[in-house]
Amino acid sequence: MKLSVTRGALAAVALSLSAFSAAAQENPECIAPANPGGGWDFTCRQVGKSLQDAGLIDKTMQVVNLAGGGGGVAFAEVVNKRGDDNNLIVAASSATATRLAQGAYPGNTMDQVRWLASIGADYGVIAVAADSAVNTLPELLDQIKADPTSVSIAGGSAVGGWDHLKVLIAANAYGIEDVRKVKYIAFDGGGEAVTQLLAGSVQGFTGDISEAKGFVDSGDIKVIAVLAPERLDGEFADFPTAKEQGVDAIGANWRGFYAPGGMSDEAYDSWVSKISDLYATDAWKEVMAANGLAPLDLQGDAFQSFVEDSVAQIQSISKEIGIIK
Repeated sequence: MKLSVTRGALAAVALSLSAFSAAAQENPECIAPANPGGGWDFTCRQVGKSLQDAGLIDKTMQVVNLAGGGGGVAFAEVVNKRGDDNNLIVAASSATATRLAQGAYPGNTMDQVRWLASIGADYGVIAVAADSAVNTLPELLDQIKADPTSVSIAGGSAVGGWDHLKVLIAANAYGIEDVRKVKYIAFDGGGEAVTQLLAGSVQGFTGDISEAKGFVDSGDIKVIAVLAPERLDGEFADFPTAKEQGVDAIGANWRGFYAPGGMSDEAYDSWVSKISDLYATDAWKEVMAANGLAPLDLQGDAFQSFVEDSVAQIQSISKEIGIIK
């Protein structure tokens, strides 16, 4: 029996194989919803590199910085234009949950995307320029208490975002009754906020220890408080906590990823597995230790529930301090 194959059929097969090959060769992509130098940028770049080093992805992770709206521009891009992209993950954190909790991404909600996994928790810090006369958190808060207009604090999230909330929580714990008088200036990422601190445009910085570390190492800033229940280990052991200075303020910023809402179950499970496998490696534990990340090991449904709880908790805090009604 002769097998007859038309030229059209061969062309169709060739086109199909070509499309499959192009898809297979597509590099995985991570969107960092801020400018280079901040915590989301760190999350994408460090996890992408670590995944490749561990052999969990065989192509270089492409990192795209998409700043704006405290992460809202990236969220809208994923929901509206990249909803079924199986090769895309997006860096997220407590800042993302904060903006969602406060309805700051117009028309968008947390259930429009799929929450993948956490890669650790990043404690908040309050810092000043290395040459500042301020050496303790109470000194800075006393200045704010005496004259709120004399001190501006910069952060890498929008007004009402997680960086803003952290300094308000500290101010509230110190007895500053109307925390809405605390001057906060928002920038698109921690790197930009620190640049303004070094330029003398602001007097303080609120962010996370991972984004502050490089500036501490370079001698540009000094951390006057870590918002952790007790001192961190290793090279971070020299940084005092707010609590030991009499300011009972704790702020842990979880770090993780979400994926497009239309990502296939197969791709979603694969990404969850990759991030879970990375978290379990000794290499990732070393990255966590070197960058001040505390353990937070949640994947798939457990992470989804965790984010839901975070959004609910932040809504409650925001109402308490007057950010939302």
